[in-house]
Amino acid sequence: MNDTKPLKSAGKLSRRTFMIGLPVVLAACQTTPPPPGLAPNAVTGPGRAPQIDQGFASMYGPITDEPFPIAAIDLTKINPRFYRQVVDLPSSINAEPGTIVIDPYNHFLYLAFENNTALRYGVGVGREGFAWSGDATIQAKQQWPKWHPPKEMQARDPAAAKWPNGMPGGPGNPLGARALYLYQGKVDTLYRIHGTTQPWSIGKSLSSGCIRMMNQDIIDLYNRAPIGTKVKVLGNATPDPVAVYDSKGGAVPDPEPSSTAGYGTTPPDNVHG
Repeated sequence: MNDTKPLKSAGKLSRRTFMIGLPVVLAACQTTPPPPGLAPNAVTGPGRAPQIDQGFASMYGPITDEPFPIAAIDLTKINPRFYRQVVDLPSSINAEPGTIVIDPYNHFLYLAFENNTALRYGVGVGREGFAWSGDATIQAKQQWPKWHPPKEMQARDPAAAKWPNGMPGGPGNPLGARALYLYQGKVDTLYRIHGTTQPWSIGKSLSSGCIRMMNQDIIDLYNRAPIGTKVKVLGNATPDPVAVYDSKGGAVPDPEPSSTAGYGTTPPDNVHG
């Protein structure tokens, strides 16, 4: 999660925004979906690497027409259920077309379409103590956003201290290629939907509360979700201010996990953002 300055200014922080005045430690986030029926990947034989469907390989391929190059995603490290795809909206979700619904438990973000269908993306969500739920709207959007580490983080983290005026957007920025800023009325919730430099974290609960997406996916969602889009985060989670206060944070992405065993890879224990 991040304390990033959006294009549109916010009002005063609400009481809900991390109770009793504790510092908010928010550390670090258009292609067309493939036709229905395409298998995400298929294993060609025992012990062999999965064969990725060309539609998904193209969807998550390199992007070269951005201010900074975006590398292709190694889809063998991502569970196929988290690839972007059109699905039937679950019967438990009631959402008007154009609404974003985030299901943290299953690590899905839905963009509701008509006829009870949706475009579903895989996401990474907040770890215990950082998760948040509720209703919000997108009131600001940024391409290659700057990241502003909180002063409390700068005081204890030498990496964060290097960026007192904010870390410029770029390939090493924890927010990735795009960020959507969630507000309740005129109050900035301090929660974001943003890209990530850690695509292997998709499908996991590791962040400091923000919703992470693969850069290819956040670019796609950014193009589809205008200012004013309604966002609903399911559940009844409320951030624990002590957990937030005690977080070590991190100004730069954590190292890639050493194992390359596939999408079941376990990330390092000190992941933040």
